[in-house]
Amino acid sequence: MSGETDLRKLLASMTPRLYPEVHVFATLPPDAILPEGVEPVMRFVEREGTTLILTESQAKAAGVAGTFLCRMITLDIHSSLEAVGFLAAITTRLAAAGMGINPVSAFYHDHLFVPAERAEEAMAILRQLAAESGA
Repeated sequence: MSGETDLRKLLASMTPRLYPEVHVFATLPPDAILPEGVEPVMRFVEREGTTLILTESQAKAAGVAGTFLCRMITLDIHSSLEAVGFLAAITTRLAAAGMGINPVSAFYHDHLFVPAERAEEAMAILRQLAAESGA
């Protein structure tokens, strides 16, 4: 499955899904072992260390310092990894509302990590964008 590439279809058909858990971003030193009980939704290895996105509760239980209290929104449409402009359109709209976000693209879906206290606002903006794109 290659996913959708048509920008208008992507925007009109996306169904944002907000998860209830609060997540944080954390980092571990290079070559550190993942703490027991930690199951991150994302793990990315950089030369300076390993970035984790995990629930706030997991971070606290493992004694891992986290930053950026956020909620995860999954855009429920299978977007192609080669799609052009999908996240740009979304991040531009959220930026216009003064909202910083951290997008993550996975094989099947794109995910947005938005400030926890603005998650419902982000959902309303995304729903409006989808409605406008379907017109």
